[in-house]
Amino acid sequence: MIQVTDFCKTYRGTVAVEMLSFDVQPGQVLGLLGPNGAGKTTTMRAIAGVIPPTRGRLLVAGHDVAIEPVAAKALLAYVPDDPKLFDALTVWEHLQFIASAYAVENFESRAHALLEQFELTPKRDALAQELSRGMRQKVAICCAYLHQPRAILFDEPLTGLDPHGIRTMKESVRQRAGAGAAVIVSSHLLSLVEDLCTHLLILDHGRRIFFGPVDQARLAFSNVSGNASLEEMFFRATAGKAA
Repeated sequence: MIQVTDFCKTYRGTVAVEMLSFDVQPGQVLGLLGPNGAGKTTTMRAIAGVIPPTRGRLLVAGHDVAIEPVAAKALLAYVPDDPKLFDALTVWEHLQFIASAYAVENFESRAHALLEQFELTPKRDALAQELSRGMRQKVAICCAYLHQPRAILFDEPLTGLDPHGIRTMKESVRQRAGAGAAVIVSSHLLSLVEDLCTHLLILDHGRRIFFGPVDQARLAFSNVSGNASLEEMFFRATAGKAA
């Protein structure tokens, strides 16, 4: 569903991501990990078509993001770490706008269900500028889900969410993956990744340190016990023990 092949991105001669390849199959949830500056957000923005690759191919459901951007984006949703809403639109108007942009017919029942799931129904007619940071995050997630994307990218999705919102968010990711979506979650909260993800991609200084199922990650780092926590694996991986 998501295929990245030999992806490279440079900024004014500085290499942000170098020769990165990986894929995410339907139903998989990939945890994208790495220290600050590892290339995580760059990779997600390139898949989403926000920035062009310097080299390489990025496919969404077989559509090349650079060559067929509209077809690729029609099947994709991207929630950045600080989603921008339209301050002058209400919560419901955001959903109306997304439905129009993605040509979602008879969106109302699906939109109402999303608002109910994320406890936004009482805020249906509130302006975005009146919402808390957590509520704005929930609106962005509802908008991302509305057109039922087959590939979903989350960059720090729990920012601003309260404990109940966190639980709802995690359950929604499991539901989407269970329905066949390919999901990428980038987060510094290793407990979130460990709880949700089936696969891991660890980056450091723009290079792939590890890619594969979570269980293989435990085996990849030989000096770590088989029941090691993700935190132990992460610190070992980013200390230079590539696999």
